[in-house]
Amino acid sequence: MIKTITKEQLIEDIRQITKQGWIKSVKKTKNTRNDGAVGNTLENLLGIPENNLPIANANGWELKGQRLHTSSLVTLKHYEPFPRGEDIVAKMLLPLYGWPHKEAGKKYPRTEMSFRSTTSATQFTNRGFTVLVDRGQRKIRFIFDATKADASDPDISSWLKSVESRVGLASFNPEPYWGFDDLRDLMGEKARNCFYVIADSKLEKGREYFAYQSLLMLSAFSFDNFLSCIERGIIQIDFDARTHHNHGTKFRIRQGFWKELYGEVKQLF
Repeated sequence: MIKTITKEQLIEDIRQITKQGWIKSVKKTKNTRNDGAVGNTLENLLGIPENNLPIANANGWELKGQRLHTSSLVTLKHYEPFPRGEDIVAKMLLPLYGWPHKEAGKKYPRTEMSFRSTTSATQFTNRGFTVLVDRGQRKIRFIFDATKADASDPDISSWLKSVESRVGLASFNPEPYWGFDDLRDLMGEKARNCFYVIADSKLEKGREYFAYQSLLMLSAFSFDNFLSCIERGIIQIDFDARTHHNHGTKFRIRQGFWKELYGEVKQLF
């Protein structure tokens, strides 16, 4: 049985961890794109299961971590797009709009495909993808416009020709989306309160070490702010799939913009 603690006890435990200096990561490799090593290592030190803070009488708190010197985004939540019955990522995006994986023929079979796209509402990617917050339809839409792709890039041009042969260059059909009501419930449940810890990092003999430095307490999550952050490119949507394995579609936020999302941001130390 997991012993419950108070928020004050948790904060004090993290404070003591910041005094320990360099601590070996629980993960053997460093991958800043999809790596929760800062938070995972802290959870291990605290003796708690991943993403299951044992805070008494305070449901809905999460613990997130990030390296001090990094420009990578922070994952708020994994959430696959609708329509769910279509299995959009595995059955449409990857086979019809994917491209050869960079490790195809090396780490993976020669036929390995990839669909990785960190997508913003403020611009199109070089492959012609963007995100639209459609307040009229009350959904966030994932859009493809072939005319916005960078056809001057030989790799992109070749990819566009392959897409044309596979499915054509018209808009997505069906179009991936996330409904406001579903997102409001999900984000309200999982992101309304958050402890956010920042750690310095270093590599020694191929292994990463962390020195925990500061802790923020984030509360009063606002869904309206969430939508606004997407519209402004502060929150982006990250697809990360390869043949036979979807690493998950994520809503991710740029560092340093917590006050744009939460009504209350306190730096505890």
